[in-house]
Amino acid sequence: MKQQVYALYQKMFQKMGPQGWWPADSKEEIILGAILVQNTNWQNAAISLENLKMVTDFSSFQIANLSVAQLQALIRPSGFFKNKSQAIHEIFTWLLAFDGDFFKVRSYYGENLRDQLLTLHGIGPETADVLLLYVFDLPVFVADSYARRLFTQLGTPQLHNYQALKKLVNLNDFTLAEAQEFHGLIDEFGKEFLKKNTFNRSFLRDYKINLRQE
Repeated sequence: MKQQVYALYQKMFQKMGPQGWWPADSKEEIILGAILVQNTNWQNAAISLENLKMVTDFSSFQIANLSVAQLQALIRPSGFFKNKSQAIHEIFTWLLAFDGDFFKVRSYYGENLRDQLLTLHGIGPETADVLLLYVFDLPVFVADSYARRLFTQLGTPQLHNYQALKKLVNLNDFTLAEAQEFHGLIDEFGKEFLKKNTFNRSFLRDYKINLRQE
């Protein structure tokens, strides 16, 4: 299975090239984007990000010290602003306990970092894995909707939820850069061929992986 998943990554990279994900200039911006894009599109999230940048310059201290009213007003374009404002405030307050040092956070929690992230408000399995991958620099697999649709198309059955695929795929043979690239490739492939229901015209149409049989 490991070899087939890595071969899939190589095939996608050869055909599609580097994707440059996650689109951000700082880890703080990645955290904000990962929360703001929940249940909306990137265009709406980007408006909220620009509002936050103008006021805080993505400083962890400045973000954590915004009032509830200020934060909600700034992120209103991304929707669900009450829930997202609570999530943003909680995670940045948590980070400030480590002086905003992501390496300190990773070193302190070790293998329990994902479990800790999941205790924070508004951080579910997908967002936790995005943060592990792009903020805390751990080569983990993000089993988002595009990934589940892709592996289903490739022949892996019964991928009903996030955890169903997550437990089938590990990226132990991937470097961090490869793991980050793999997620970007899957999502860009999804936008081009899965969202438009044109998988049968894609370069992966004859590629098969059944993870449950390996």
